[in-house]
Amino acid sequence: MRLAIIPARGGSKRVPRKNIKDFNGKPMIGWSIEAALLSAAFDEVWVSTDDAEIAAVAQKFGAKVPFIRPAELSDDHTGTSAVVRHAINWALQHQLKPEFVACIYATAPLLQAEMLKEAMLQLQQDAALDYVFSGCRFSFPIQRALYRSESGKVSAVDPASIPKRSQDLAETYHDAGQFYCGRAQSWLDAKPVFSSGSYLYELPQHLVQDIDTEEDWLRAELLHQLLLKRL
Repeated sequence: MRLAIIPARGGSKRVPRKNIKDFNGKPMIGWSIEAALLSAAFDEVWVSTDDAEIAAVAQKFGAKVPFIRPAELSDDHTGTSAVVRHAINWALQHQLKPEFVACIYATAPLLQAEMLKEAMLQLQQDAALDYVFSGCRFSFPIQRALYRSESGKVSAVDPASIPKRSQDLAETYHDAGQFYCGRAQSWLDAKPVFSSGSYLYELPQHLVQDIDTEEDWLRAELLHQLLLKRL
């Protein structure tokens, strides 16, 4: 069984109710659900939530909500992996046997169905992999990063890298925060995602945007509008 799990708790604070807030004509979570369904990479798409309104919206867009997430897994300190493990264990307790499980974030409106399809195929075809996750190249060499003091003065994070040309520094990548496809057993064993057992599926920079503030939201909407015009 290939299972997609979309975590979506109701207690977002920096952007209140962001999982179901309107984003270019649809509740935010609707875009993630549609990408998962359109990918045809999953047998079922579940939303894990503690919130009745989010559950209703998720079902409207075609996802299943087989359980209401317990309160102890719905606070500000609960990590994604714990939520995924809870869903897998629920499935096992109800005679379902997920083999491949993807965690897809509810706030990933730039996610494309084809990316999910390719990432899942990569995982299924390489038995050595625990996970395939979305990542993106840093646009500027992080080796030349600076610290800034409260007074505004700066110091180099790596002084030896400052005089080097950008093209002479190794490219570095960051988690794009859109999806994490993994083997069910790897999730249950709490194997780390960012390790040698994982494959980084690179996303282009124009399809990556964290959404933690109102400014982030506006930028993501503008990127998304441009993307819709191209499709």
